[in-house]
This record gives sequence, structure tokens and C-alpha cells, in this order.
Amino acid sequence: MKPIYSKAQLDYMKVKTKFENKASIMEKKIESTRKTREITQEVMEGLVMETGFHEAYNELVLAENALIEWSHITIKHEKTYRENKQQIEQMYESLNASPDMRAQIIDLALKIR
Repeated sequence: MKPIYSKAQLDYMKVKTKFENKASIMEKKIESTRKTREITQEVMEGLVMETGFHEAYNELVLAENALIEWSHITIKHEKTYRENKQQIEQMYESLNASPDMRAQIIDLALKIR
């Protein structure tokens, strides 16, 4: 049976795919540009804007934040949350200080059904 995802999960997966596509396009653009000239900061900034990578990154951050917020609200109804409330709340509190924790919470949020 196909899993049922929330709107936050679906939005995140869609935006993540878009970001990955833009990143791939940017990588190709960097490689082709590198053949004809040096990649300076100015050139890189131009490529980031030209490929839409910057916009895709901003959308990804917003989708991640929405997914994290949704998961924090949703998990409060789970028995596991009630049993481990302090540890789970510490995870959410440290998500902005630790990229690894943020990634872990996002991964866990995608597993909520």
C-alpha cells in the first residue's frame, strides 16, 4: 500500500527534488564555465543567480522549516513523545545550532505517518 504523506512532507519532497535538479544544473554550468575562464566569486554569484540555485535553496529552507514545525506539532500526539518528552524537546531546541540534528529531525519527520 502506498504511504500517505502530509502536505508538509509532500511540499518538502517536491522542493527538495527541485533543489537537487538546480544543483545538478549548476554543477554542469560550473564545469562548462571552468573550461573557458576562472571561477571567481563574482562568476560563481552570477551562476548561482542564473541557474536559479539561490531561489531553490531559499525554498528548500522554508520547506524544511515548515516540515520541522509540522513534525513538532504532530509528534506531541505520539506515545513515544510523552515517554521521551525532555529528550525530544532538546532535539528540537538544538536543531538550529547543529546541522546534523536538523538533518536528523528532517529525516525523522519524513517517517511520520
